[in-house]
Amino acid sequence: MKRFILVLLPLVIVLFVCAKAEKASILDSNSSQAPDFTVKDLRGREISLSNYSGKVVFLNFWATWCGPCKAEIPDFIEAYKQNKDKGMEIIGISVDRISPKSVLKFAEKYKINYPVIMGTDKIQKDYEPGPYIPTTIIIDQEGKIRHRHIGYMSKEALKDYFLKLTEEK
Repeated sequence: MKRFILVLLPLVIVLFVCAKAEKASILDSNSSQAPDFTVKDLRGREISLSNYSGKVVFLNFWATWCGPCKAEIPDFIEAYKQNKDKGMEIIGISVDRISPKSVLKFAEKYKINYPVIMGTDKIQKDYEPGPYIPTTIIIDQEGKIRHRHIGYMSKEALKDYFLKLTEEK
């Protein structure tokens, strides 16, 4: 019985954190400038945050082994497809400790349509996603970090954050 509780307790805590994080909160308007980075995506293309100026950017920290991360990918794909032309950008940042080639296979299997990069120590240090994944950092059109969403994010939450930021302009 004791063993069952030790296994169940961490699961309950994770579910609680994810459920609580699902609720879109007020976007912080007194945020700091998002640190720029330049890296190559899984296909070898150069990605710089500064290239997305004027757009709402969602930096999604995730991993191939993470259940909630896998669950939110279809919503990210759909939201990106529907809003890319309106100024939404998503950059998937894999925190996996496997090869980029393995992450690329995963991205192809899931048909991820937005850029995916491998998280570097510098990106981790600059953005401090915390110990929980998925975590999504939301950056406004002026390059300011406006929110840190911890846990699963639905397509509705993505659109809600996006609309709130685009309506501010």
